[in-house]
Amino acid sequence: MTLTDEQIERYSRHILLKEMGGKGQQKLLEGRVLVIGTGGLGSPIALYLAAAGVGTIGIADGDRVDLSNLQRQVIHFTDDLGRPKVESAREKMLALNPGIEIHPYQTVVNAGNILDLISGYDFVIDATDNFAAKFLINDACVLTGKPYSHGGILQFDGQTMTVKPGESPCYRCIFPEPPPKEVVPACSRAGVIGVLPGVIGTLQATEAIKHLLGTGDLLTGRLLTYNALRMRFREVPIKRNPDCPICGERPSITELHDEVDALIPCTGAPASV
Repeated sequence: MTLTDEQIERYSRHILLKEMGGKGQQKLLEGRVLVIGTGGLGSPIALYLAAAGVGTIGIADGDRVDLSNLQRQVIHFTDDLGRPKVESAREKMLALNPGIEIHPYQTVVNAGNILDLISGYDFVIDATDNFAAKFLINDACVLTGKPYSHGGILQFDGQTMTVKPGESPCYRCIFPEPPPKEVVPACSRAGVIGVLPGVIGTLQATEAIKHLLGTGDLLTGRLLTYNALRMRFREVPIKRNPDCPICGERPSITELHDEVDALIPCTGAPASV
């Protein structure tokens, strides 16, 4: 692939980076990233991946735009109320960068469709708001060897980590199963500050870009937490758990299933983490 004059101008600030250059930008244009969820986390992720010139971006979400979303889901506007989120997001991404391909999947990701969804992508991003989806994404990526970024938010706290199956700890190495329903309140009851998903989402987008470029240190073996009230990041080292139910020495999970009893919060971990 040879960059056009328009692409050279559009991505000139990327091309100036010695870690990227023209060859790195070509890697991004040839890259394929799937974003599962186009809400608070998915909004900045989708916009920044589109702006960066990731050539093929999949966006999966079964929801429609609601007025309560607009305080944090910045890819959706007031005029989008009632529209499928993937249609609203696709429109903004192409308006920002018409030279990329956007594949919208208006569906709730489940055990029956996730393998087909992730199969054509180089990197997966978990931008979901519920435990059922987060455990499913982890399990599908681990079973298929697909690298992915996890992110979670609630109130003023966020967290993110990157999983490279076979090389790094996975989500179940930390949290073997979803917490009891009463442990973590739903976002609709506990709230979330609107700027928080912007912080965590841009970190996740950064991980996807670094993976496609093959440069830098990915957030593997480390859980990065962030508290907006204290304006403080904390890095928690993580080791692979030999008793992990999916990537351990004697895995008990060998096929996908839906965590039907999992609560639907806006975070990816118990509040004590």
